[in-house]
Amino acid sequence: MAFTSAQNTACAFVDAKAQDLSQWTRTIFEFGETAWREYESAAWYVHRLRAEGFTVEEGSGGMPTAFAARWSNGAGPSIGMYAEYDAVPGNCQAASTRREPRGTLSFEAGGHTDPHSGLGMSGLGGLLATKAAMEKHGITGTLRFTGEPAEKVRGSKPIHAAKGYYDGLDAMLSFHPFYMLPLCNTVRWDTHCGAAYAMIYRFICDEPEKWGRSDDAPIVQAHSAVRAPGANDALMMMYMASKSLRDSMLTHSGGWSISEAILTAGQATADNLPAGLAEIQYMIRVPTIAMAEQVTAVLDRNAASAAAMTGCRYERHWVSKSRPGLANHAMADVVWDVMKEIGAPKWSEEGLAAAREIQSNLGLAPLERPLIDACEQLISPQDAEAILRRDLPPSQLNSTSDDYTDMSWHAPTARFYVARPALKAPEGFLYPSWVMNALGGIPATIDPMVQTAAKTIACAALRLLQDKLAREAARREFNARTGGGIGGSTWLAPLCDYPAPIHFRWPEYVTTARGREWWIPRFA
Repeated sequence: MAFTSAQNTACAFVDAKAQDLSQWTRTIFEFGETAWREYESAAWYVHRLRAEGFTVEEGSGGMPTAFAARWSNGAGPSIGMYAEYDAVPGNCQAASTRREPRGTLSFEAGGHTDPHSGLGMSGLGGLLATKAAMEKHGITGTLRFTGEPAEKVRGSKPIHAAKGYYDGLDAMLSFHPFYMLPLCNTVRWDTHCGAAYAMIYRFICDEPEKWGRSDDAPIVQAHSAVRAPGANDALMMMYMASKSLRDSMLTHSGGWSISEAILTAGQATADNLPAGLAEIQYMIRVPTIAMAEQVTAVLDRNAASAAAMTGCRYERHWVSKSRPGLANHAMADVVWDVMKEIGAPKWSEEGLAAAREIQSNLGLAPLERPLIDACEQLISPQDAEAILRRDLPPSQLNSTSDDYTDMSWHAPTARFYVARPALKAPEGFLYPSWVMNALGGIPATIDPMVQTAAKTIACAALRLLQDKLAREAARREFNARTGGGIGGSTWLAPLCDYPAPIHFRWPEYVTTARGREWWIPRFA
Protein backbone atom coordinates (compact mmCIF):
# COMPACT_ATOMS: atom_id res chain seq x y z
CA MET A 1 0.00 0.00 0.00
CA ALA A 2 1.19 3.52 -0.72
CA PHE A 3 1.80 5.77 2.25
CA THR A 4 -0.44 8.74 2.96
CA SER A 5 0.97 12.24 3.00
CA ALA A 6 0.94 12.13 6.80
CA GLN A 7 2.96 8.90 6.87
CA ASN A 8 5.45 10.41 4.42
CA THR A 9 5.74 13.41 6.73
CA ALA A 10 6.50 11.09 9.65
CA CYS A 11 9.22 9.26 7.73
CA ALA A 12 10.78 12.56 6.66
CA PHE A 13 10.71 13.70 10.30
CA VAL A 14 12.67 10.61 11.41
CA ASP A 15 15.23 11.20 8.64
CA ALA A 16 15.62 14.83 9.65
CA LYS A 17 15.92 13.85 13.32
CA ALA A 18 18.39 11.03 12.69
CA GLN A 19 21.38 12.71 14.34
CA ASP A 20 19.41 13.62 17.44
CA LEU A 21 18.03 10.10 17.74
CA SER A 22 21.54 8.71 17.38
CA GLN A 23 22.96 10.99 20.07
CA TRP A 24 20.03 10.29 22.40
CA THR A 25 20.38 6.52 21.94
CA ARG A 26 24.05 6.78 22.87
CA THR A 27 23.14 8.84 25.95
CA ILE A 28 20.84 6.15 27.36
CA PHE A 29 23.36 3.45 26.38
CA GLU A 30 26.05 5.22 28.40
CA PHE A 31 23.81 5.52 31.46
CA GLY A 32 23.54 1.72 31.58
CA GLU A 33 21.20 1.79 34.58
CA THR A 34 19.61 -1.42 35.82
CA ALA A 35 16.11 -2.40 36.98
CA TRP A 36 14.33 -0.06 39.41
CA ARG A 37 17.37 2.24 39.51
CA GLU A 38 17.14 3.99 36.11
CA TYR A 39 17.21 7.47 37.66
CA GLU A 40 19.17 9.34 34.99
CA SER A 41 17.44 7.57 32.12
CA ALA A 42 13.93 8.30 33.38
CA ALA A 43 14.83 11.92 34.16
CA TRP A 44 16.21 12.33 30.64
CA TYR A 45 12.97 11.10 29.06
CA VAL A 46 10.81 13.27 31.31
CA HIS A 47 12.84 16.36 30.44
CA ARG A 48 12.75 15.59 26.70
CA LEU A 49 9.02 14.88 26.63
CA ARG A 50 8.17 18.09 28.47
CA ALA A 51 10.37 20.02 26.06
CA GLU A 52 8.36 18.48 23.22
CA GLY A 53 5.04 19.65 24.69
CA PHE A 54 3.88 16.56 26.56
CA THR A 55 2.39 16.60 30.03
CA VAL A 56 4.24 14.06 32.14
CA GLU A 57 3.42 12.30 35.38
CA GLU A 58 6.64 11.29 37.09
CA GLY A 59 6.78 8.22 39.30
CA SER A 60 3.66 6.69 37.76
CA GLY A 61 2.23 3.65 39.51
CA GLY A 62 4.36 4.27 42.59
CA MET A 63 7.56 3.56 40.64
CA PRO A 64 10.17 6.34 40.96
CA THR A 65 11.74 5.58 37.56
CA ALA A 66 8.45 5.24 35.65
CA PHE A 67 6.46 7.98 33.94
CA ALA A 68 3.30 8.51 31.92
CA ALA A 69 3.21 11.19 29.21
CA ARG A 70 0.28 12.52 27.21
CA TRP A 71 -0.31 14.88 24.28
CA SER A 72 -3.59 15.62 22.53
CA ASN A 73 -4.51 17.30 19.27
CA GLY A 74 -8.23 17.33 19.96
CA ALA A 75 -10.90 14.67 20.32
CA GLY A 76 -10.13 11.41 18.59
CA PRO A 77 -8.52 7.98 18.97
CA SER A 78 -5.90 7.31 21.61
CA ILE A 79 -2.73 5.42 20.66
CA GLY A 80 -0.20 4.02 23.12
CA MET A 81 3.57 3.64 22.79
CA TYR A 82 6.34 3.25 25.36
CA ALA A 83 10.03 3.26 26.23
CA GLU A 84 12.11 0.75 28.16
CA TYR A 85 15.55 1.76 29.40
CA ASP A 86 16.79 -0.76 31.97
CA ALA A 87 20.18 -2.40 31.43
CA VAL A 88 21.57 -5.70 32.75
CA PRO A 89 24.16 -6.16 35.53
CA GLY A 90 27.45 -7.73 34.51
CA ASN A 91 27.25 -6.50 30.91
CA CYS A 92 29.15 -3.22 30.96
CA GLN A 93 30.51 -2.77 27.44
CA ALA A 94 31.74 0.32 25.64
CA ALA A 95 30.51 1.27 22.18
CA SER A 96 33.71 -0.22 20.85
CA THR A 97 34.87 -2.97 18.50
CA ARG A 98 36.89 -4.52 21.36
CA ARG A 99 35.84 -5.87 24.73
CA GLU A 100 36.21 -2.99 27.15
CA PRO A 101 33.98 -1.49 29.84
CA ARG A 102 32.52 1.99 29.63
CA GLY A 103 34.77 4.69 31.09
CA THR A 104 36.18 3.83 34.51
CA LEU A 105 33.56 1.20 35.33
CA SER A 106 34.13 -2.52 35.78
CA PHE A 107 32.75 -5.23 33.52
CA GLU A 108 30.37 -6.09 36.37
CA ALA A 109 28.45 -2.82 35.97
CA GLY A 110 25.21 -2.52 34.04
CA GLY A 111 25.04 -2.52 30.28
CA HIS A 112 22.42 -2.70 27.54
CA THR A 113 22.00 -6.14 26.04
CA ASP A 114 18.76 -6.18 24.03
CA PRO A 115 19.35 -3.11 23.79
CA HIS A 116 16.67 -1.17 25.63
CA SER A 117 18.58 2.01 24.86
CA GLY A 118 17.60 1.54 21.21
CA LEU A 119 14.15 0.22 22.06
CA GLY A 120 13.23 3.31 24.05
CA MET A 121 14.60 5.72 21.47
CA SER A 122 12.72 3.96 18.69
CA GLY A 123 9.55 4.52 20.68
CA LEU A 124 10.37 8.17 21.31
CA GLY A 125 11.29 8.74 17.66
CA GLY A 126 8.02 7.18 16.54
CA LEU A 127 6.08 9.24 19.06
CA LEU A 128 7.60 12.56 17.99
CA ALA A 129 7.19 11.72 14.31
CA THR A 130 3.51 10.91 14.86
CA LYS A 131 3.00 14.17 16.73
CA ALA A 132 4.70 16.17 13.98
CA ALA A 133 2.48 14.59 11.30
CA MET A 134 -0.66 15.13 13.36
CA GLU A 135 0.16 18.81 13.76
CA LYS A 136 1.01 19.35 10.09
CA HIS A 137 -1.98 17.49 8.68
CA GLY A 138 -4.59 18.38 11.31
CA ILE A 139 -5.07 14.81 12.55
CA THR A 140 -6.94 14.70 15.83
CA GLY A 141 -6.38 12.27 18.64
CA THR A 142 -4.23 11.58 21.69
CA LEU A 143 -0.79 10.05 22.09
CA ARG A 144 0.14 8.32 25.34
CA PHE A 145 3.69 7.27 26.11
CA THR A 146 4.77 5.37 29.21
CA GLY A 147 8.23 4.90 30.67
CA GLU A 148 8.60 1.25 31.64
CA PRO A 149 11.42 0.43 34.08
CA ALA A 150 12.66 -3.02 35.13
CA GLU A 151 11.51 -5.00 32.10
CA LYS A 152 14.24 -7.55 32.76
CA VAL A 153 12.33 -8.64 35.86
CA ARG A 154 8.94 -7.99 34.17
CA GLY A 155 8.55 -5.11 36.56
CA SER A 156 6.47 -2.12 35.50
CA LYS A 157 3.81 -3.15 33.01
CA PRO A 158 1.83 -5.42 35.37
CA ILE A 159 1.76 -2.50 37.82
CA HIS A 160 0.81 0.09 35.21
CA ALA A 161 -1.89 -2.26 33.91
CA ALA A 162 -3.39 -2.85 37.33
CA LYS A 163 -3.49 0.89 38.00
CA GLY A 164 -5.31 1.70 34.76
CA TYR A 165 -2.55 3.33 32.72
CA TYR A 166 -3.46 1.38 29.55
CA ASP A 167 -7.21 1.71 29.89
CA GLY A 168 -9.01 3.73 27.24
CA LEU A 169 -6.43 3.13 24.50
CA ASP A 170 -7.66 2.29 21.01
CA ALA A 171 -4.38 0.56 20.20
CA MET A 172 -0.95 -0.20 21.65
CA LEU A 173 2.22 -0.52 19.56
CA SER A 174 4.91 -2.71 21.10
CA PHE A 175 8.37 -2.81 19.51
CA HIS A 176 11.39 -4.89 20.53
CA PRO A 177 14.78 -5.29 18.88
CA PHE A 178 15.14 -8.69 17.23
CA TYR A 179 16.57 -11.27 19.64
CA MET A 180 15.64 -14.65 18.18
CA LEU A 181 14.92 -16.14 14.80
CA PRO A 182 12.53 -16.23 13.04
CA LEU A 183 11.17 -13.12 14.80
CA CYS A 184 13.25 -10.63 12.84
CA ASN A 185 11.66 -7.85 10.78
CA THR A 186 8.17 -9.20 11.38
CA VAL A 187 5.09 -9.08 13.61
CA ARG A 188 3.99 -11.75 16.09
CA TRP A 189 0.93 -13.60 14.88
CA ASP A 190 -0.62 -16.24 17.17
CA THR A 191 2.15 -17.35 19.52
CA HIS A 192 2.74 -14.46 21.89
CA CYS A 193 4.92 -14.42 24.98
CA GLY A 194 3.76 -16.34 28.02
CA ALA A 195 3.28 -15.66 31.70
CA ALA A 196 6.06 -14.72 34.10
CA TYR A 197 6.21 -14.78 37.88
CA ALA A 198 9.12 -13.31 39.81
CA MET A 199 9.43 -13.25 43.57
CA ILE A 200 11.94 -12.76 46.35
CA TYR A 201 12.05 -15.14 49.30
CA ARG A 202 13.45 -13.34 52.31
CA PHE A 203 14.76 -15.42 55.24
CA ILE A 204 15.01 -13.64 58.58
CA CYS A 205 16.69 -15.04 61.69
CA ASP A 206 15.32 -12.86 64.49
CA GLU A 207 16.55 -14.65 67.62
CA PRO A 208 19.41 -17.01 66.78
CA GLU A 209 20.39 -17.30 70.46
CA LYS A 210 17.18 -19.18 71.25
CA TRP A 211 18.01 -22.02 68.89
CA GLY A 212 17.59 -25.35 70.70
CA ARG A 213 17.19 -23.79 74.18
CA SER A 214 14.55 -24.63 76.72
CA ASP A 215 12.88 -21.81 78.58
CA ASP A 216 14.90 -22.47 81.77
CA ALA A 217 18.28 -22.96 80.10
CA PRO A 218 21.09 -21.06 81.81
CA ILE A 219 22.59 -17.93 80.27
CA VAL A 220 25.85 -18.80 78.52
CA GLN A 221 28.71 -16.71 77.22
CA ALA A 222 27.36 -14.61 74.38
CA HIS A 223 30.13 -15.31 71.85
CA SER A 224 30.19 -19.05 72.43
CA ALA A 225 26.47 -19.74 72.61
CA VAL A 226 24.84 -22.28 70.34
CA ARG A 227 23.00 -20.32 67.68
CA ALA A 228 20.58 -21.04 64.87
CA PRO A 229 22.15 -21.89 61.52
CA GLY A 230 20.72 -18.61 60.27
CA ALA A 231 19.49 -17.02 57.09
CA ASN A 232 22.37 -18.02 54.82
CA ASP A 233 21.79 -21.70 55.60
CA ALA A 234 18.09 -21.25 54.93
CA LEU A 235 18.86 -19.65 51.59
CA MET A 236 21.25 -22.44 50.59
CA MET A 237 18.72 -25.11 51.55
CA MET A 238 16.10 -23.29 49.51
CA TYR A 239 18.50 -22.99 46.58
CA MET A 240 19.55 -26.65 46.56
CA ALA A 241 16.08 -28.04 47.27
CA SER A 242 14.57 -26.03 44.42
CA LYS A 243 17.37 -27.15 42.09
CA SER A 244 16.91 -30.82 42.95
CA LEU A 245 13.11 -30.67 42.69
CA ARG A 246 13.03 -28.80 39.39
CA ASP A 247 12.10 -31.88 37.39
CA SER A 248 9.12 -32.42 39.70
CA MET A 249 7.72 -28.90 39.51
CA LEU A 250 5.94 -29.39 36.19
CA THR A 251 5.18 -32.18 33.78
CA HIS A 252 7.47 -32.35 30.78
CA SER A 253 5.16 -30.60 28.34
CA GLY A 254 5.44 -27.04 27.13
CA GLY A 255 8.63 -25.04 27.33
CA TRP A 256 9.30 -23.28 30.60
CA SER A 257 12.25 -21.99 32.59
CA ILE A 258 13.16 -20.92 36.10
CA SER A 259 16.22 -18.97 37.17
CA GLU A 260 17.45 -17.67 40.49
CA ALA A 261 19.55 -14.77 41.74
CA ILE A 262 20.92 -14.28 45.24
CA LEU A 263 20.58 -10.75 46.58
CA THR A 264 23.24 -9.32 48.86
CA ALA A 265 22.47 -8.70 52.54
CA GLY A 266 25.70 -6.87 53.39
CA GLN A 267 26.85 -9.04 56.31
CA ALA A 268 30.40 -9.78 55.19
CA THR A 269 32.01 -7.73 57.99
CA ALA A 270 30.35 -9.65 60.83
CA ASP A 271 32.53 -12.12 62.73
CA ASN A 272 30.87 -15.22 64.16
CA LEU A 273 27.25 -14.11 64.10
CA PRO A 274 24.79 -16.11 62.00
CA ALA A 275 23.33 -14.23 59.07
CA GLY A 276 20.16 -12.45 60.06
CA LEU A 277 18.92 -11.80 56.53
CA ALA A 278 19.28 -13.55 53.19
CA GLU A 279 17.27 -13.16 50.00
CA ILE A 280 16.90 -15.16 46.82
CA GLN A 281 14.92 -14.17 43.74
CA TYR A 282 13.24 -16.57 41.32
CA MET A 283 12.04 -15.82 37.80
CA ILE A 284 9.57 -18.31 36.33
CA ARG A 285 8.78 -18.10 32.61
CA VAL A 286 5.94 -20.37 31.52
CA PRO A 287 3.20 -20.52 28.88
CA THR A 288 0.29 -20.36 31.36
CA ILE A 289 -0.65 -18.88 34.71
CA ALA A 290 -1.59 -22.34 36.01
CA MET A 291 1.97 -23.52 35.41
CA ALA A 292 3.35 -20.49 37.25
CA GLU A 293 1.08 -21.19 40.20
CA GLN A 294 2.22 -24.82 40.30
CA VAL A 295 5.91 -23.87 40.45
CA THR A 296 5.21 -21.17 43.03
CA ALA A 297 3.50 -23.71 45.28
CA VAL A 298 6.62 -25.91 45.23
CA LEU A 299 8.86 -22.92 45.98
CA ASP A 300 6.63 -21.90 48.88
CA ARG A 301 6.92 -25.35 50.43
CA ASN A 302 10.68 -25.31 49.96
CA ALA A 303 10.95 -21.90 51.63
CA ALA A 304 8.82 -22.97 54.60
CA SER A 305 10.88 -26.12 55.10
CA ALA A 306 14.21 -24.30 54.79
CA ALA A 307 13.10 -21.69 57.31
CA ALA A 308 11.89 -24.31 59.80
CA MET A 309 15.20 -26.19 59.65
CA THR A 310 17.38 -23.14 60.27
CA GLY A 311 15.63 -21.17 62.98
CA CYS A 312 14.27 -18.58 60.55
CA ARG A 313 11.01 -17.25 59.28
CA TYR A 314 10.43 -16.41 55.63
CA GLU A 315 8.57 -13.84 53.61
CA ARG A 316 7.62 -13.94 49.94
CA HIS A 317 7.63 -10.61 48.10
CA TRP A 318 6.34 -10.33 44.54
CA VAL A 319 8.47 -8.69 41.88
CA SER A 320 6.18 -9.52 38.97
CA LYS A 321 3.07 -11.43 38.01
CA SER A 322 2.45 -10.94 34.30
CA ARG A 323 -0.18 -12.50 32.08
CA PRO A 324 0.37 -14.40 28.81
CA GLY A 325 -0.05 -12.37 25.64
CA LEU A 326 -3.21 -11.93 23.60
CA ALA A 327 -2.98 -12.01 19.80
CA ASN A 328 -4.66 -9.49 17.52
CA HIS A 329 -4.39 -10.26 13.81
CA ALA A 330 -6.02 -7.00 12.75
CA MET A 331 -3.33 -5.03 14.58
CA ALA A 332 -0.61 -7.29 13.21
CA ASP A 333 -1.87 -6.66 9.68
CA VAL A 334 -1.71 -2.88 10.19
CA VAL A 335 1.91 -3.03 11.31
CA TRP A 336 2.91 -5.58 8.66
CA ASP A 337 1.49 -3.38 5.89
CA VAL A 338 3.70 -0.58 7.17
CA MET A 339 6.78 -2.79 7.45
CA LYS A 340 6.41 -3.93 3.85
CA GLU A 341 6.42 -0.29 2.72
CA ILE A 342 9.38 0.76 4.89
CA GLY A 343 11.44 -2.39 4.41
CA ALA A 344 14.16 -3.90 6.55
CA PRO A 345 17.02 -1.81 7.99
CA LYS A 346 19.97 -1.06 5.72
CA TRP A 347 23.49 -0.60 7.02
CA SER A 348 26.00 1.86 5.64
CA GLU A 349 29.58 0.97 4.79
CA GLU A 350 30.60 2.57 8.10
CA GLY A 351 28.37 0.18 10.01
CA LEU A 352 29.55 -2.84 8.05
CA ALA A 353 33.16 -1.79 8.58
CA ALA A 354 32.60 -1.70 12.35
CA ALA A 355 31.13 -5.20 12.18
CA ARG A 356 34.13 -6.44 10.19
CA GLU A 357 36.50 -4.84 12.69
CA ILE A 358 34.87 -6.84 15.49
CA GLN A 359 35.33 -10.01 13.47
CA SER A 360 38.97 -9.18 12.84
CA ASN A 361 39.61 -8.35 16.51
CA LEU A 362 38.28 -11.80 17.39
CA GLY A 363 40.74 -13.45 15.04
CA LEU A 364 38.16 -14.16 12.34
CA ALA A 365 38.41 -13.41 8.65
CA PRO A 366 36.20 -10.32 8.16
CA LEU A 367 33.32 -10.90 5.78
CA GLU A 368 32.23 -8.61 2.98
CA ARG A 369 28.65 -9.00 4.23
CA PRO A 370 29.22 -9.51 7.97
CA LEU A 371 25.58 -9.44 9.11
CA ILE A 372 23.29 -12.46 9.04
CA ASP A 373 20.99 -12.37 6.04
CA ALA A 374 17.83 -12.13 8.17
CA CYS A 375 18.85 -8.65 9.37
CA GLU A 376 18.14 -7.19 5.95
CA GLN A 377 15.11 -9.28 5.03
CA LEU A 378 11.42 -9.22 5.92
CA ILE A 379 9.51 -12.35 6.89
CA SER A 380 5.73 -12.40 6.97
CA PRO A 381 3.98 -12.96 10.31
CA GLN A 382 2.46 -16.18 9.02
CA ASP A 383 5.80 -17.58 7.79
CA ALA A 384 7.50 -16.63 11.05
CA GLU A 385 4.67 -18.26 13.00
CA ALA A 386 5.02 -21.49 11.04
CA ILE A 387 8.75 -21.68 11.81
CA LEU A 388 8.20 -20.81 15.47
CA ARG A 389 5.56 -23.53 15.84
CA ARG A 390 7.85 -26.26 14.48
CA ASP A 391 9.63 -26.49 17.85
CA LEU A 392 6.53 -26.19 20.06
CA PRO A 393 3.95 -28.80 21.01
CA PRO A 394 0.49 -28.04 19.58
CA SER A 395 -0.92 -27.57 23.07
CA GLN A 396 1.54 -24.78 23.92
CA LEU A 397 -0.08 -21.50 22.92
CA ASN A 398 2.53 -19.08 24.33
CA SER A 399 6.33 -19.11 24.37
CA THR A 400 9.10 -17.17 26.19
CA SER A 401 8.10 -14.12 28.22
CA ASP A 402 7.99 -10.35 28.16
CA ASP A 403 5.70 -8.05 30.09
CA TYR A 404 4.25 -6.27 27.03
CA THR A 405 1.70 -9.05 27.38
CA ASP A 406 -0.05 -7.14 30.15
CA MET A 407 -0.78 -4.34 27.70
CA SER A 408 -2.50 -6.77 25.33
CA TRP A 409 -5.36 -7.35 27.80
CA HIS A 410 -6.24 -3.64 27.94
CA ALA A 411 -5.94 -2.53 24.31
CA PRO A 412 -5.59 -4.15 20.88
CA THR A 413 -1.84 -4.69 20.66
CA ALA A 414 0.70 -5.40 17.93
CA ARG A 415 4.11 -6.79 18.87
CA PHE A 416 6.77 -6.38 16.21
CA TYR A 417 10.52 -6.82 15.81
CA VAL A 418 13.09 -4.92 13.76
CA ALA A 419 16.58 -6.28 13.21
CA ARG A 420 19.45 -5.17 15.37
CA PRO A 421 22.83 -6.09 13.87
CA ALA A 422 23.86 -9.73 14.35
CA LEU A 423 27.07 -11.15 12.89
CA LYS A 424 27.58 -14.20 10.72
CA ALA A 425 29.85 -16.77 12.33
CA PRO A 426 32.03 -19.58 10.98
CA GLU A 427 30.65 -23.04 11.67
CA GLY A 428 31.15 -23.95 15.31
CA PHE A 429 32.08 -20.42 16.42
CA LEU A 430 30.02 -18.65 19.07
CA TYR A 431 30.39 -14.89 19.48
CA PRO A 432 30.96 -13.71 23.07
CA SER A 433 28.05 -11.75 24.53
CA TRP A 434 29.94 -8.44 24.54
CA VAL A 435 29.74 -8.36 20.73
CA MET A 436 25.97 -7.90 20.59
CA ASN A 437 26.18 -5.40 23.45
CA ALA A 438 28.80 -3.35 21.61
CA LEU A 439 26.82 -3.41 18.35
CA GLY A 440 23.89 -1.98 20.31
CA GLY A 441 25.97 1.05 21.27
CA ILE A 442 27.98 1.87 18.15
CA PRO A 443 25.92 4.51 16.29
CA ALA A 444 26.63 3.20 12.80
CA THR A 445 25.44 -0.29 13.73
CA ILE A 446 22.38 0.47 15.89
CA ASP A 447 21.01 3.62 14.22
CA PRO A 448 19.45 1.76 11.24
CA MET A 449 17.29 -0.25 13.64
CA VAL A 450 16.21 2.83 15.61
CA GLN A 451 15.25 4.76 12.49
CA THR A 452 13.40 1.86 10.88
CA ALA A 453 11.49 1.05 14.07
CA ALA A 454 10.63 4.72 14.67
CA LYS A 455 9.18 5.02 11.17
CA THR A 456 7.22 1.79 11.65
CA ILE A 457 5.73 2.97 14.94
CA ALA A 458 4.79 6.38 13.54
CA CYS A 459 3.28 5.10 10.30
CA ALA A 460 1.29 2.39 12.09
CA ALA A 461 0.03 4.95 14.61
CA LEU A 462 -1.04 7.32 11.85
CA ARG A 463 -2.85 4.52 10.01
CA LEU A 464 -4.77 3.74 13.19
CA LEU A 465 -5.53 7.39 13.86
CA GLN A 466 -6.87 7.95 10.35
CA ASP A 467 -8.46 4.58 9.53
CA LYS A 468 -11.65 4.03 11.51
CA LEU A 469 -12.25 0.65 9.86
CA ALA A 470 -8.83 -0.62 10.96
CA ARG A 471 -9.51 0.48 14.54
CA GLU A 472 -12.92 -1.15 14.53
CA ALA A 473 -11.52 -4.42 13.20
CA ALA A 474 -8.88 -4.45 15.92
CA ARG A 475 -11.50 -3.72 18.59
CA ARG A 476 -13.87 -6.41 17.31
CA GLU A 477 -11.10 -8.98 17.49
CA PHE A 478 -10.06 -7.79 20.96
CA ASN A 479 -13.66 -8.13 22.15
CA ALA A 480 -14.01 -11.57 20.58
CA ARG A 481 -10.82 -12.88 22.23
CA THR A 482 -11.73 -11.46 25.64
CA GLY A 483 -15.40 -12.42 25.59
CA GLY A 484 -16.64 -8.86 25.40
CA GLY A 485 -13.65 -6.60 26.04
CA ILE A 486 -12.26 -5.56 29.42
CA GLY A 487 -14.14 -7.52 32.04
CA GLY A 488 -15.44 -10.04 29.49
CA SER A 489 -15.94 -13.75 30.07
CA THR A 490 -12.47 -14.76 28.86
CA TRP A 491 -10.64 -11.58 29.86
CA LEU A 492 -7.74 -12.02 32.27
CA ALA A 493 -7.72 -9.38 34.98
CA PRO A 494 -4.40 -7.92 36.20
CA LEU A 495 -2.53 -10.26 38.52
CA CYS A 496 -0.66 -7.47 40.26
CA ASP A 497 -1.75 -7.30 43.91
CA TYR A 498 1.52 -5.98 45.31
CA PRO A 499 3.30 -2.62 45.54
CA ALA A 500 6.25 -1.77 43.32
CA PRO A 501 9.21 -3.75 44.71
CA ILE A 502 11.53 -0.76 44.77
CA HIS A 503 13.02 -1.17 48.27
CA PHE A 504 15.12 -4.28 47.73
CA ARG A 505 18.88 -4.30 47.34
CA TRP A 506 18.83 -3.95 43.58
CA PRO A 507 22.26 -3.26 42.08
CA GLU A 508 22.96 0.37 41.20
CA TYR A 509 25.62 3.03 40.79
CA VAL A 510 26.80 4.76 43.96
CA THR A 511 29.00 7.73 44.74
CA THR A 512 31.36 7.40 47.72
CA ALA A 513 34.73 8.80 48.80
CA ARG A 514 36.14 6.39 46.19
CA GLY A 515 34.18 8.10 43.44
CA ARG A 516 31.28 6.86 41.29
CA GLU A 517 31.25 3.14 40.89
CA TRP A 518 29.08 0.10 40.49
CA TRP A 519 27.88 -1.05 43.88
CA ILE A 520 29.90 -4.27 43.55
CA PRO A 521 33.42 -2.85 44.10
CA ARG A 522 36.04 -3.11 41.40
CA PHE A 523 38.48 -5.98 41.66
CA ALA A 524 41.48 -3.75 40.94
